[in-house]
Amino acid sequence: MAPLRIVLASGSPRRRELLSLLGLEFDVRPAGIDETELHGEAPVAYVRRLSAEKARAALVAPGTVVIAADTTVDLDGRILGKPADDDEARVMLRLLSARTHQVHTGVTVVRDGHAATEAVTTLVTFSPISDSSIDWYISTGEPFDKAGGYGLQGAGGVFITSVSGSVSNVIGLPLDTLVELANRLGIRLLH
Repeated sequence: MAPLRIVLASGSPRRRELLSLLGLEFDVRPAGIDETELHGEAPVAYVRRLSAEKARAALVAPGTVVIAADTTVDLDGRILGKPADDDEARVMLRLLSARTHQVHTGVTVVRDGHAATEAVTTLVTFSPISDSSIDWYISTGEPFDKAGGYGLQGAGGVFITSVSGSVSNVIGLPLDTLVELANRLGIRLLH
């Protein structure tokens, strides 16, 4: 039996690391799509739509499995994307301070025109964060390529007091859901 040909439609180093944990070989082909929110679009609908669009944009040779995902932070229905600069990161971190928010990831698996998409939600609670701690964190450079301006798996983990749900979801790819979606399409990722 020939090995699966897998394409990860994402340039995220964290998604590459998570997918590698499954012992899979894959190619990385980031899908350049417009990630602008649609007017009135709910955060869960947003990540589902973007993961499906990324998967379609990366479609390749027949038989190839495409995996795509999109993650966002949702604070009271407001989507917090990746901060553009220090000021935006500071605003986001102040909003998250001493609050619980939702992290949503849309995941799509496609092969031969068949697709399966789900969204996973995890609750994350932050401790109170002082302005000096926010300045320190911004100085690490970590906030700028992460939804909500923080990374649970990095220095940003210092602000997190609890996680309810999938930790790999917060990092950017809920592995249990990925395996389930692949199974639905008759694809065995785990051997």
